[in-house]
Amino acid sequence: MDIAKIVIALLVLVNPLGAVPLFISLTPHSSQSERKKIAKTAAISVAIVIGLFALVGEGLLRFVGISIGSFQVGGGLLVMLIAIALMNAKPNPTKTTDEEREEAESRSNIAVVPMAIPLLTGPGTISTVIIYATTAKTVWQVGSLVVAGMVVASTCYLAMTLATPISRLLGQTGINIVNRVMGMLLAAVSVEIVVDGIYRLFPMLGAH
Repeated sequence: MDIAKIVIALLVLVNPLGAVPLFISLTPHSSQSERKKIAKTAAISVAIVIGLFALVGEGLLRFVGISIGSFQVGGGLLVMLIAIALMNAKPNPTKTTDEEREEAESRSNIAVVPMAIPLLTGPGTISTVIIYATTAKTVWQVGSLVVAGMVVASTCYLAMTLATPISRLLGQTGINIVNRVMGMLLAAVSVEIVVDGIYRLFPMLGAH
């Protein structure tokens, strides 16, 4: 298990930079200290979600009777859809809708919903964590996945606490450029996930 690849894949899926504009729009009247508090709660929630599915992901698949290979192919295709959206500088189709964003504006606390779930850790992130969890062969590898979640959560915290200067520095154009590059990386990750899933479903293919 390549921990660096996992961190990169999760960072691209969570996309802290992409969440910066929405974070600013949802906290227009919040003070800097209030924004830090929201960012801290959201980051902790991200770490909990990733850590939870890293620990129970494989057991969850067994409980619902889904094979690892089938989930890898389905999850890989979902990740590819996210990658395509990123490359086209479009909103992630698996995260918040316009209606959910409008509802979020009236919430008094947006840290857990919608910031942490589903804006940062949506179905694509959860699916990928479960896929990596099923490939973990030792407790240390599962632990590495949990640590990767903490690294990603810490990055989310930094992005949200520095949201205003990041937005001024990059602007929407800069964020779109970063998203397109991240989309290309994510597309490569999704292909690897799908191919591995196909080999699990059809092991005879690996013999040639």
